[in-house]
Amino acid sequence: MTQPTVSIVVVSRNRAALLKRCMMGLSQLLYQPYEIVVVADSAGLDALGEYPGQIKTVVFDAPNISAARNIGILHTSGEIIAFIDDDAVPEPTWLAELVKGFDPGDIAAVGGYVRGRNGISFQWKAGAVDQTGQRVEIDGPETPFMPEVASGQTAKLEGTNMAIRRDILVALGGFDPAFHYYLDETDLCLRLAHAGHAIAFAPRAEVHHGFAANATRSVSRAPTNLFQLGASKAVFLRKHANPAELEPLFSEYTQTQRRRLLSYLVHGMIEPRDVGRLLKTLRDGFEEGRNRAFAEHSPIAKPQTFLPFQTTASGGSVVLKGRVWQRGSLRQRARQLRDKGLIVTILLLDPSFRRHHVRFEAPGIWVQSGGLWGRSDRSQGPVLSKGFHGRIKQEIQRFSAQRALSDDDH
Repeated sequence: MTQPTVSIVVVSRNRAALLKRCMMGLSQLLYQPYEIVVVADSAGLDALGEYPGQIKTVVFDAPNISAARNIGILHTSGEIIAFIDDDAVPEPTWLAELVKGFDPGDIAAVGGYVRGRNGISFQWKAGAVDQTGQRVEIDGPETPFMPEVASGQTAKLEGTNMAIRRDILVALGGFDPAFHYYLDETDLCLRLAHAGHAIAFAPRAEVHHGFAANATRSVSRAPTNLFQLGASKAVFLRKHANPAELEPLFSEYTQTQRRRLLSYLVHGMIEPRDVGRLLKTLRDGFEEGRNRAFAEHSPIAKPQTFLPFQTTASGGSVVLKGRVWQRGSLRQRARQLRDKGLIVTILLLDPSFRRHHVRFEAPGIWVQSGGLWGRSDRSQGPVLSKGFHGRIKQEIQRFSAQRALSDDDH
């Protein structure tokens, strides 16, 4: 059966190196047919010179993720539009698993799961959100599912890992540019729900998200400016919450942000003087957001040409295993196999209790390293001695489905 065409939209600004890494991941997807639309500043697009004529590119350098995504939508032609952030990398089966979530055919949007900075623990799984923007976790199976949400809530997609039927998204007019940053996809989820559309989750549609530095946070994730958070929160509450609750809700949000800042202060990531300064940017943003105009949503036109991207993955997948002192020879072998179109994972163990990390490195190789007795998932208890081969088998079982590994590949 022919699979639906999918357009992937990536928005980037001032993060050329990360955009290039994201593209490496997108180039290895085990799915056909898909196209890639990149909306980025000139430096970002210059970093993608190795893909001439293979992707759709649009120059855009304004600090407004909603406007950038809408421009990307204008250039899409797929039946489904998928979104991923420039500081994220998809697992090879990401797109195939997202598409599975649209079965049965009455599903309008699908969200996947997001792994955090160590590449193992989950940053976001399934969630729901109410009219105040408050998110709660939802339990669900490992297979695609429609969540059961409480009254007044709707399923919450994450902008770095979601897909929406194009005809539905364009009919809604895309994203609201009043959300320059933050709550843009949350607003869209509520609009989807208000229009009667169903949202599902595909747990095995995974991306790795690094939370890279941007205009609002440092490399350590400590906030540097809360203006856009305050502005978007004000816009969101004006659109969806009870107007009489606007002030109490923002007061509650301010206290939440204060507690977050104090946590960063305790850990030495910001200075005492930063707390008051950052809270002022939050209040300034809220005042500005009171007056931002909402978008007048209108359908978005559909272009005529679909530009299929030819994945570099042949469909084969392999794991190279070894001790940390073998990393040089294993990386050399990994590059050779990657050049042949294989999905390659290197597992490096050392005799320690060092926690495990997963990285996606040039030229497109997955590398997991850590101690023989070190924890993988943060929620994991002490790792009992399994020996080298036993621990390798345990780790491969965790990611085998996402990397399309067969039993023979283990």
